[in-house]
Order: sequence, then structure tokens, then C-alpha cells
Amino acid sequence: MKKIMLSVIAVMCVAGFSSLSFAEDMGKMKGEMMGEMKGEMKGMKGETGEMKGEMKGKHDEMKGEMKGKHDEMKGEMKGMKGEMGEMKGAMGK
Repeated sequence: MKKIMLSVIAVMCVAGFSSLSFAEDMGKMKGEMMGEMKGEMKGMKGETGEMKGEMKGKHDEMKGEMKGKHDEMKGEMKGMKGEMGEMKGAMGK
């Protein structure tokens, strides 16, 4: 009976020490993973900044194009307004 109890206690001690070692290894791995992830996040932030710059440039370019088209259409509308005034004048007389 004593031998069985000693064996059980020995197994429990070995299991306890191995779990402490396992927990320590897991803590180290967590630290390494966090370090790697922080590095990746910094890289992603840089890429995001570049993309925002590109998008802003494209937005400004398209805005300029649209402004030109808008001004062109305004000119056309003014011309049509003049023609309509002439037609109304001709019909009224």
C-alpha cells in the first residue's frame, strides 16, 4: 500500500513540475508571437498610409475632371438658355 501511495505521489509531483515547465514555455511563445504581430502591424500601418495617399491623389484628380465637365455643361446650358429666349421671342411676336 505504501509503495502505491509513493508511486501516486511521485507521479503527481512529476506532473506538477511538467505543467509548470509547459506554462513557462507557453508564456515565452506568447511573448514571441506578440513581438512578431506588433512588427507586422507596423508594416500594415505603413501600407495603409500609402494607400490613403494614392486614393487621395485619385480623388483630387477625379474631382478636377468633374469640375471641368461641370463648367463645360454650365456653358452649354447658358447657350441653350439664350436659344430658348430667342425662340420664345419669335413665338410671341
